[in-house]
Amino acid sequence: MNLEDLEPLLLRAERVLERLEAWLPRPLGAPDWDLSTAFRYRRRQGMGRLEPVRHVSTIQLADLHEIEPQKERLWRNTAQFVAGQPANNVLLTGARGTGKSSLIKACLNTFADQGLRLIEIDKADLVDLPDVVELVSRRPERFIVFCDDLSFEEGESGYKALKSILDGSVAAASDNLLIYATSNRRHLLPETMKDNLSYQHTEDGELHPGEVVEEKISLSERFGLWISFYPFSQPEYLAIVAQWLSHFGLDAAAIEAARPEALVFALERGSRSGRVAYQFARDLAGRRAMDSGAGSA
Repeated sequence: MNLEDLEPLLLRAERVLERLEAWLPRPLGAPDWDLSTAFRYRRRQGMGRLEPVRHVSTIQLADLHEIEPQKERLWRNTAQFVAGQPANNVLLTGARGTGKSSLIKACLNTFADQGLRLIEIDKADLVDLPDVVELVSRRPERFIVFCDDLSFEEGESGYKALKSILDGSVAAASDNLLIYATSNRRHLLPETMKDNLSYQHTEDGELHPGEVVEEKISLSERFGLWISFYPFSQPEYLAIVAQWLSHFGLDAAAIEAARPEALVFALERGSRSGRVAYQFARDLAGRRAMDSGAGSA
C-alpha cells in the first residue's frame, strides 16, 4: 500500500479521533471568579463546570429571627474560617423551613467582602467533589461548598466521595475549603427496623451498634459541628410574620390585624415555619399593594 492509498485512511482516523475527544472527560476549568460571590457546579454533556450565580440571594443575618443560638454558632465558625483559623465542616439538620439554607446564604453575604465564596453542588454531582477541591486549593479566597437538602439512599455514589473529603482520604481538602450541608435527616442515610437487629448487648448491659448502624452514622460524625433546628411555636411564628411584614412596609396596626390571617395561613399549610411566615408576608403585602393601587386609580 503506497502513501496515496494511506492518506484517505489517515483522514478518516483523524475525524474519528476528533469525535472521540469531544466525549472524553476534560479537567474542570476555572470560572471567572470576579463575576460573582456564589457559583453552581453543573454537568453538561458529560462535562462539569462552575457557573457564576448572576443574582445571589441578598438575605442578611438580621433578617433571620427566632434562631439566635444557631445563628451565633454558624457565624462564629464562619468567622474563624474566614480569618484563617481552625473551623469545622457543618451539618445543619432539623425541621423544614426553619432557616437552614437561608442562614448559610446570609453568612456568605456577611463575609463576602472578606473573601468568602460559595459553591453549590447537587447531591448527584458529589462524585466530582474532588475535582472542585483541587480546582480551588490554590485560590486566595475561602470557599464553602454548599450541599442543600442532603440525604442518601443505599448505594449512592456521592456518599463515599463526600465521606472521603470530610475525613479519611489520603488527599484531604485544602484549608481554604469547608463543607456546609443541610438535611432534614440527621444521619443522612435511611434507617430501617432491621438495622436494630445489629445492635449487640454486652454482659454489663451496654448497648453497642453493629456495623450497619456504624456505617450509617459515620458520615454525619465527620461533620465537626452539628446545628439543630426545631419547629417554631405559635408566638415564634407570629414574631417572624411581624418581622417580614415590617420588612415589606406594613405598620404596627396592620401587622397586629394580620395575626389571625397568618395563623389560618399556617394551618392550611400544615406548618408554622419561617418559610411559611415569609410566604404569608409576601402574599399579604402584595395584595395590599394591589388594593391600594386599585383604590387610587
